[in-house]
Amino acid sequence: MNTACVVDLTDVGLIAFAGDDTVNFLQGQLTNDARKLDAGQAQYSGLCSPKGRLLGSFMLWQQDGCYLMQLPAELQASLQKRLSMYILRSKVKARDARAEYAQLGCAGQNAAEVINQAFACVLDTDMQVQHVAGVSVIRLSQSRYQLSVPMADKATILAKLAVYAEATTTSHWHWLAIQAGVPTITAATQEQFVPQMVNFDLTNSVNFQKGCYTGQEIVARTQYLGKLKRRMYLVHSDEAMAAGDEIYSADMEGQAMGMIVNAEAAPAGGWDALAVMQISSVAAESLHLKSLDGAVLSLQNLPYAL
Repeated sequence: MNTACVVDLTDVGLIAFAGDDTVNFLQGQLTNDARKLDAGQAQYSGLCSPKGRLLGSFMLWQQDGCYLMQLPAELQASLQKRLSMYILRSKVKARDARAEYAQLGCAGQNAAEVINQAFACVLDTDMQVQHVAGVSVIRLSQSRYQLSVPMADKATILAKLAVYAEATTTSHWHWLAIQAGVPTITAATQEQFVPQMVNFDLTNSVNFQKGCYTGQEIVARTQYLGKLKRRMYLVHSDEAMAAGDEIYSADMEGQAMGMIVNAEAAPAGGWDALAVMQISSVAAESLHLKSLDGAVLSLQNLPYAL
């Protein structure tokens, strides 16, 4: 993209956590190290079941004295309720923050220039955060930025960005996340994957030195004692794909060897997806969507090494 684009992320949920025990609470529940989440840094993280399977994936950052957790809107109510069950006597309160902050995306080869022009800020590293006049600016990558904006200022900020960037769709924004190799757990894929299967260990979304959290024993055992049999890959198909669709290869004797994590229509045609697949089958066999007679999947390159 030579021209920057901007999008209103209306399909994301947002939970705010506040209180003296917030860091300790998040530390005991999530896969990443909440102690490292300072005001200048965002992080990816996840919530596991006791069996080490992901119930949700998040981006977290600090804003206005709170810790904000972004997740798919479809999962917010259930995961907010689940997390609240563990607060007990801790000095932590969780609330729905969607009415307080709008989430905007800005992407493109000149996205950094647009952000600098609009907010007079320069971010040097990925997941760095700057807070400018009430707006939290998060650098996801050199060409992708997210803005957490007070809802009252949303129209003004969108108008400011429109001077430099063209509007795009949430589908295109999520396609960019797929290209970046950053997965989102949805209702269709809850409890399907341990964190390493969706490359959490490669996207700095899990910390193996942080200590105990729900599911930690299984996640650590997978890392240190077992050989990981499935990994997440980037794939392309001429036919539509959706989260939860199964993937087949001839060597698995009719059993599914993988599952689509996220999928979106590709701007150049067809569909791109993140897919968790059997490592041994990826190298040797042709890959098919939904059945052995289904559409062929082709492997694409992720921006990081597997």
